Parts: sequence; structure tokens; C-alpha cells
Amino acid sequence: MQIEDRRNQVAVSAASLWEMTIKISIGKLILMDDLATIEATLLRQGISILPIQTGHLQRLLGLPFHHRDPFDRLIIAQALVEEMTLVSDDAAFTAYPVPLFSAAS
Repeated sequence: MQIEDRRNQVAVSAASLWEMTIKISIGKLILMDDLATIEATLLRQGISILPIQTGHLQRLLGLPFHHRDPFDRLIIAQALVEEMTLVSDDAAFTAYPVPLFSAAS
């Protein structure tokens, strides 16, 4: 999942990397590269990592629970605060007032 802003700069939320880390640790995800290599590859490709900031958490507090996944909710809050377009095929995201790009669109 990625977030893209209006200037066509692409970012991946730190929440996505955090979720990947948890899934790796419980055996639900196997990656060919370690997270440091993934981070380096993202940065080399001009994709920034969007840190989790207090403003994102404040926006998260006000989000309705249309979506129950805590990582996805945080990413939605980040996209809203940063006025970025969220890239995902998750239909639950359409319940939020966030610009959304979906390959299914």
C-alpha cells in the first residue's frame, strides 16, 4: 500500500513497514529481502517513508470505525492529514473522505 501526494511524489507509510514486521515475526509473511534492504530500495527509487506524527494520531482519534484494521486506519489518517491520495484496492477505504486510487477503478 502506498500514498501518493498531488505532486506525484510517492510515499510508503511507516505503518506499512511496521505491519510487515509484525507479519514476518508471526510467520504470516516471508520476504526475499530484509526490511533494511526494502527501505534502501524504496529510497533509491525516490519513494519516501512517511513517518507517523502526532497530527496523524490526532486525526486517527476522530475516524469512524468503518475499517477495523489499525494499520489501515492509521494510513487513512495520514493520507487525510497530508492531503495525499491513498493507493489501495481495499473497498473499505471508500467509506472515508480520502482521495483513493484503485487499480479496480
